[in-house]
Amino acid sequence: MAAPSGNPIPSAPPSYEETMGLNVNYPHPYPVPGQKPDGKGMNPPPHMGQPPPTNNPITVQTVYVQQPVVFYDRPVQMCCPSCNQMIVTRLSYDSGALTWLSCGGLCLVGCVGGCCLIPFCIDALKDVDHTCPKCSALLGSYKRL
Repeated sequence: MAAPSGNPIPSAPPSYEETMGLNVNYPHPYPVPGQKPDGKGMNPPPHMGQPPPTNNPITVQTVYVQQPVVFYDRPVQMCCPSCNQMIVTRLSYDSGALTWLSCGGLCLVGCVGGCCLIPFCIDALKDVDHTCPKCSALLGSYKRL
């Protein structure tokens, strides 16, 4: 294949020496390893005391590290460490420190006619336990306070 000017297209880009205009035919100022100063090649010395390399198969073990799961008040999709299944956690709500403090605060304000028990009916004030829906293992908890 020829260029429009009639010159053939090179198959590879020019080397660094050709690009920079260095003389590639100029003899090296330093001796090249493995060559005698007169330019004749010389074989490198044989390796003494080292056996030839053998082709031993290398066993590679892949380890998957699961990132720690952070539990909040929403279901989490994860792999259950107990049954090794991909699941979405099941939530259960338990009265925690925030629920009891809210109840005590309402009592101090004057809600004594049973209104101080309202925090025990509100899930947003309770602690959350995450369990596996398949094996019912407790996976983690979210404490509000």
